[in-house]
Amino acid sequence: MPQTRLRAILNLTVLVAALGYFVDMFDLLLFPIVRQPSLTALGVPQGDAQVSATFLLLNAQMVGMLLGGILWGVLGDKKGRLSTLFGSIALYSVANIANAFVHGIPAYAVWRFLAGLGLAGELGAAVTLVSEILPTDLRAYGTAIVAGVGIFGTVTASLVGKYLPWRVAYLAGGGLGLLLLATRFGLRESGMFRDLGHQNVKRGDFFSLFTKGERFLRYLRCILIGLPTWFVVAILITSAPEFAPKIGVAGPVSAGTAVAFCYSGITLGSLASGILSQVWGSRKKVVLLFILGALAGVAIYLTLHGLTPAAFYALAGFLGLATGYWAVFVTIAAEQFGTNLRSTVATTVPNFVRGAVPLITSSFVMLRGHLGYIGSAWTVGGVCFALALVSLWGMAETHGRDLDFVE
Repeated sequence: MPQTRLRAILNLTVLVAALGYFVDMFDLLLFPIVRQPSLTALGVPQGDAQVSATFLLLNAQMVGMLLGGILWGVLGDKKGRLSTLFGSIALYSVANIANAFVHGIPAYAVWRFLAGLGLAGELGAAVTLVSEILPTDLRAYGTAIVAGVGIFGTVTASLVGKYLPWRVAYLAGGGLGLLLLATRFGLRESGMFRDLGHQNVKRGDFFSLFTKGERFLRYLRCILIGLPTWFVVAILITSAPEFAPKIGVAGPVSAGTAVAFCYSGITLGSLASGILSQVWGSRKKVVLLFILGALAGVAIYLTLHGLTPAAFYALAGFLGLATGYWAVFVTIAAEQFGTNLRSTVATTVPNFVRGAVPLITSSFVMLRGHLGYIGSAWTVGGVCFALALVSLWGMAETHGRDLDFVE
């Protein structure tokens, strides 16, 4: 790649957006990594009780992200991409620090909710900003860098969670976010957003996504293609210690290690999917390839018995790689809609997928009593993958699209 094009991609705005997502993902995955020691310290017995408490706290976080996605998305289209980016970082940093001082499940749930509310805004604002400031032929590279650097934050979270007490780990995550706020000076706002001030169009009208059939279907497809990622993370990886004996793993499995392997794979997948979409000139082909790869990985996870813990972790890494189309997924959402709704869509879409986690986990828990762990995972996973593939089939290709338009 010529040096001038490389400098265009690696500008300060892209790097800060990437570091913001780094801190975002550090916090988002810190809870699955420290959930066993934190719940044990709070007096929750191991086994099904910890699984239920885990889903309660995870659902509180995801509901916060669902509501925060709407809040920050609308603000991003009304007030600007940068204000949303740093407002969300400030909120989840404070909430992260507060997690270090909880002494019961109710308080833990409240602060996970507020952390989710803050976490909801960063990725959508980052992808929207990067998509609008970079040339069309470099857009996928920029968002791949954001996702790749950002998701590497989960690997850092795994190391912090492994070597530091869980309360100190939460303090570290909040401190990183507060340090990042110091970089907010000198960044430039999107020129496309600034130009909206001279146009007579409604900005950030969330409800307009539901008033026109074609627009709503376009929006719904963007959401549904992301479901497989959170099925894998929320069910198969977060509950890895509980699944391991059910699928015959020959030895104990650590949730933190499984998460680290999975998100190491997602980091590589995020970079690879962004680069492939640029090289192939297609977003849809790349997402299809990754979804089918993830489906194959889930089938191996649920059918291949007798794995060693090392082989299980390798499989977790493959599942992460195959679900690592998150960068392309959010880029597709940003590219599908005009500048006056782009932040609203790019912020709400990934958070609506995350907001579907309570439905996914609740369905799994409800079916688990009748079908067992394996049967329940097959059923819930099958629905998630089917919805994603059908939605992708009817979606318009957006590679190379000029984003300077309004709805």
